[in-house]
Amino acid sequence: MGDLIIRPMTADDVEGAERVSDEGFFELDTRVRRVSGPEPARRTAAHRATWIERTRHLVRTDPGGCWVAEDASGVVGIATSLRRETLWCLATYAVLPGHQGRGIGRPLLAAALDHGRACLRGMLSSSVDARAVRLYHRAGFELHPQMRLSGTVDRSAVPVVDKVRDGSAGDVDLMDSLDRLARGAGHGPDHELMLRTWRLLVSDTSTGRGYAYLDERGPALLAASDRRTASRLLWAALAEVPGPVGVAHVTGVNQWALDVGFAAGLELHQDGYLGLRGMRPPAPYVHSGALL
Repeated sequence: MGDLIIRPMTADDVEGAERVSDEGFFELDTRVRRVSGPEPARRTAAHRATWIERTRHLVRTDPGGCWVAEDASGVVGIATSLRRETLWCLATYAVLPGHQGRGIGRPLLAAALDHGRACLRGMLSSSVDARAVRLYHRAGFELHPQMRLSGTVDRSAVPVVDKVRDGSAGDVDLMDSLDRLARGAGHGPDHELMLRTWRLLVSDTSTGRGYAYLDERGPALLAASDRRTASRLLWAALAEVPGPVGVAHVTGVNQWALDVGFAAGLELHQDGYLGLRGMRPPAPYVHSGALL
């Protein structure tokens, strides 16, 4: 580890960082794959482009939160994080296979954590990797099990959903107010990225407000003022997906999501941990994973 350098990530590092992330998570998926689970797969070209765009966005908005670990062979580890109001979030953290267990991860994570030193709260989404989970626990994060709903929606079970409309940039203030209720901070500049990447659904009535960003498999991020509105948005999101769906990052405080998922005929699996520091699990809320 003598020649290891921890330095800020630049825009020129992003494509190489994506390769480190893809290699790291593919190796992890292969190592921890359940017998009944799908075969591990590398990112598609579309997912790679999304990852690169998101990371370039974070290098622009949070240059102090994005880091690489580099040795004589090149970049061997990455960590990207963001600070929104009084909340710090870890977006991505990976060490290249073959370099794990060499003391690279701890100083890399410490550099990213320093970006949030003045923040009251912290969030991260962790895989089941034992080394990473141990590091997060030592850093003061409480670990809350996450679940994933997946499968093909039973179309006969989908109710008629009203009071949901397509959203736009004009809804950012509404969305940030809901984010502050759920997690103590708005997404701020990240909405610009999410509006380019995902479709937005909004429900804004006299009895409740909420929003959901949708990717090709379902809700990528969902927040609401109450469980009824959250359930309405989740049903609307499931109805929009023609094929298999996935609702990731569901925590135990969001039982309304399980109610909808089971009614839609989906299966439930455990899926890593939500790490929290200085805050309770957000609800009604299904976080994005990277932008949380």
